[in-house]
Amino acid sequence: MNTRRLLIALALAGCATPYSLAVTEIADLPTYQKPEWTNKGVLRVFGAGLKGLVKQWEDGYMKHNPDVRIADNPGGSDAAIGVLQHGTAEIAVFGREMELNDYLGFYENHGYNPTEITIASGTYDTPGASWALLIFVNKDNPLAQLTLQQLDGIFGSERTGGYEGFVWKPENGRGADKNIRTWGQLGLTGGWAEKPIQTYGYANGGMAHFFEIEVLQGSNKWNPNYRQYAENGTKILTPGRESSGILTMLADLERDRYGIGWAGMPQWKQVPQIKGIKVLALAAKPGGPFVVPGKETLASRAYPLTRSVYIYIDKEPGRPLSPRVKDFLQYVLSAEGQDIVRRHGVYFPLPCASVAAQRAKLD
Repeated sequence: MNTRRLLIALALAGCATPYSLAVTEIADLPTYQKPEWTNKGVLRVFGAGLKGLVKQWEDGYMKHNPDVRIADNPGGSDAAIGVLQHGTAEIAVFGREMELNDYLGFYENHGYNPTEITIASGTYDTPGASWALLIFVNKDNPLAQLTLQQLDGIFGSERTGGYEGFVWKPENGRGADKNIRTWGQLGLTGGWAEKPIQTYGYANGGMAHFFEIEVLQGSNKWNPNYRQYAENGTKILTPGRESSGILTMLADLERDRYGIGWAGMPQWKQVPQIKGIKVLALAAKPGGPFVVPGKETLASRAYPLTRSVYIYIDKEPGRPLSPRVKDFLQYVLSAEGQDIVRRHGVYFPLPCASVAAQRAKLD
């Protein structure tokens, strides 16, 4: 995850302002060129369908390459790594970040990690489409912004390290002195100063794993008072148990003057009657800039908890990538491919900095 941030930061120097909408940059992306070599045969794609986006990419690619047939199986993110691991697909589509066992299984078979290609930014307000994480507090809370380091202090706990991929990093550890347990530690005064911070959020799953990667430095040690909720409207939360759902969490947070929690815009939009909470601006590092989540800041990837969707490929170090796999990914990461993302309307196309960083991984 840190490597991806570095690549994007390096590429960003040659692009438009990071707060410009990605749609305005599509014209500056590379144009897809049909390969001069004979391109025919079967390309096997497995994983998340991304609300129909993958099918639109496949159809667009085959119009340029009519002798290529794409064998598509939208079997979901959770099964995709096993298919890639055993060579029964060349492309694995993920709507979430890979987890520890995903990495371990592939590495045990191959001796190296799969290559991660970011193909679009997550959604703003579509349920089930890798939405950005929003930080909520009670509307009476005078706080307006936080850094990711402060979020770690609030939601996390002391630890001896954290994972990057499947590698344990002791340097990601921290002591109890970095815990933030009262509102006074965040600069609040008066009646707020000594009040303990109550934390709320998702139970274990893709969203919590993303939070652990981006905020807790790869750790799964949470604040002991962390209250967990599951996603409403899914098989995870059985009917009749809605009090354990994330929509209830937002209502609980409205009643808790001293609480802080995280969810997404898709969840908040489902409960318009809840008006007693507000969203905080976030900064990736101390000193800012502090960014409010919105369509523009997600499109530009300026908001620190913007999510992504991915393709993972088997690219052995020191050996060239399969020409057909490389060509398909060049199409996805072209002006035409990213304009399909824009017209699809669920996810955000990548800014040119991100596209440059991802295309560099194909060589």
